Amino acid sequence: MSQLAALNLASANSPSIEAKGLLVQKMSADDLAQVVAIEQLASANPWSSQQFADCMHSTVLLIDKQLVVGFAVLALVADQAELHNIAIHPDRQGQGLGTVFLNALIKAIPTVIKMFYLEVRVTNYRAIRLYYQLGFAKIGERRGYYRSELGSEDALVMCKILSFINK
Repeated sequence: MSQLAALNLASANSPSIEAKGLLVQKMSADDLAQVVAIEQLASANPWSSQQFADCMHSTVLLIDKQLVVGFAVLALVADQAELHNIAIHPDRQGQGLGTVFLNALIKAIPTVIKMFYLEVRVTNYRAIRLYYQLGFAKIGERRGYYRSELGSEDALVMCKILSFINK
């Protein structure tokens, strides 16, 4: 069974998502090229097509007018969720889609999940601001976690407690 089978995508596709003409759905093989294209445009060190193919079962998409405008790779294990990768197409950034998408994902996470973790580059100020606005808190740092042009870059480890949200 897919890790994402436990996600309640009906909750993710709430009236606020639908009112914007958006749809949250699981990734299929037909979506691979669009996801890889977004990753190539949005990431300084993009994942390969093979990495996305291997993670297809744990990838959720944000769709607008039948086009993929964003994706998120999630892992759900026991009572924890971890966001492994997320991106919004650069042409669509700054329009609030990251907030809408992440809120939709949080709503879709099953109630057995109590903690939602992620890592973010210390220099990704827009993402860090978004995560703080959505209730994530910094719980640590990972030295040299990301590759960069200068060798490596640290990551902030952030967490959001979900136990009160999903009840």
